[in-house]
Amino acid sequence: MSTTPDDLRARNLRMLATLAALFLVPLLLAFYMYYATDWRPVRRVNHGTLISPARPLPVVRLPRVSLSESGPPPTAGSANEFRTQWSLVYIGTGNCDEPCRQALYVMRQTRLSLNNNMTRVDRVFLTTGNCCAREFLAKEHAGLSVLDATGADGARVLREFPQDGRPYSVFIVDPLGNLMMSYDARQNPKGLLEDLQKLLRLSHIG
Repeated sequence: MSTTPDDLRARNLRMLATLAALFLVPLLLAFYMYYATDWRPVRRVNHGTLISPARPLPVVRLPRVSLSESGPPPTAGSANEFRTQWSLVYIGTGNCDEPCRQALYVMRQTRLSLNNNMTRVDRVFLTTGNCCAREFLAKEHAGLSVLDATGADGARVLREFPQDGRPYSVFIVDPLGNLMMSYDARQNPKGLLEDLQKLLRLSHIG
């Protein structure tokens, strides 16, 4: 049985209709869900709280605290403390209560989870008094930079960090000394790790 021109035309029309449906149905469904219902796609760029605009930290010399029990008194720190690499920062009293210990633990494990990139990140503890629980910090957090922020220069630095939720917060400072983000250390630390990995991957500095 031969195929007539009408049969061929009908077959082509059916094929075109099928292709059009494959393209239009998902598009129409997306329009319907977006405009006719309350559904909206969840868009989240970062897990932490973005500090916008980023806050440049003042260039100061904060005394560096030795964690050795018989170590020397605080020594003059570097003016480039926040300007060599990425920093995870916690602010609290040096006796380090439970929120402090949780935050420092999150900072330590997050840095370790960066694997080859861990050397690009420093951990900084800005102490606001009662310094310090040296035995605990030296045993559990070797390599932690402990800086005395009780003086006038410390007050200038602390002024740039948000007060709300500070006892539970971990902050990210970029290698140019800009305060960028804060995280609640009581939440799943995976978000902090993912955001830090993204920043390190995209960054051409530090």
